Amino acid sequence: MGTEFWIQMIVYAVSLGSFGGVVLTKLNNLEKKQDKHNGLIERMVVVEQSVKSAHRRIDEIKESEHYYED
Repeated sequence: MGTEFWIQMIVYAVSLGSFGGVVLTKLNNLEKKQDKHNGLIERMVVVEQSVKSAHRRIDEIKESEHYYED
């Protein structure tokens, strides 16, 4: 096997390593975006629960006001 073969193998290895690095970088960026999205979903669940609770309290207040009006 000549020198050209080994040079070509080194070029392929460097190219493959570069491609792998790009893929890993993009995967890390996607993971960060996914983490942000998951954090948003978790916060929205808390907000939805709070809103439901607030609506129940408002309904209770309206019912008690209606009771006193009669």
